Amino acid sequence: MLFSTEIKRMKKIGKLFLQGLIAILPIALTLYLIYWLAATAESVLGQAIRFVIRDYYRPGMGVLAGFFLVLSIGILLRIWIFRKLLALGEALLQKVPGVKSIYGSIRDLVGFFDASKKKDFDKTVMVSFLDDDTRLMGLVTREAFDDLPKGIGDKETVAVYLPMSYQLGGFTVMVPRSRIRAVDLPVDQAMKFVLTAGVSAENKDD
Repeated sequence: MLFSTEIKRMKKIGKLFLQGLIAILPIALTLYLIYWLAATAESVLGQAIRFVIRDYYRPGMGVLAGFFLVLSIGILLRIWIFRKLLALGEALLQKVPGVKSIYGSIRDLVGFFDASKKKDFDKTVMVSFLDDDTRLMGLVTREAFDDLPKGIGDKETVAVYLPMSYQLGGFTVMVPRSRIRAVDLPVDQAMKFVLTAGVSAENKDD
């Protein structure tokens, strides 16, 4: 009887610990990411600043320099020549085996959360496979194939990107329009829903 009581108590403690871990883990990981970015900026840029102005260097200047560096890049990308230089750099990365796949996956994933690019991926759909009871959530990436070779798609075909849960990557499938059903869900929420295997979901009216 005493042993059974102890087992129940341990199960209750374990359940409470798991609930606490689930609650704090996203916050801890977010704070750690921020800390890692700040520490990296301070380590790399801070050393450079310290080398230039030894006597005037103060802790935190590396983080500040990192912030202004990223801000400056964002401003410079409004200029045509810098956008062309970035495109050239991306083209070079796309030619490096291994790096091409990693960079492409990360770029595409980040692009889904870029407000300026949502116009290209603004339709969330459910794609029916096998039967109408089996569906996958995806994002329509193309509805016209006039500029592509024959055999890829036609007027009754759409290209749908199907992201995979808990990892970078996914599949682009060509499916008949009759196999998709539009869902009133923003792209960022759809990506969050799929990447977390349906765990994370938000009501747009909240």
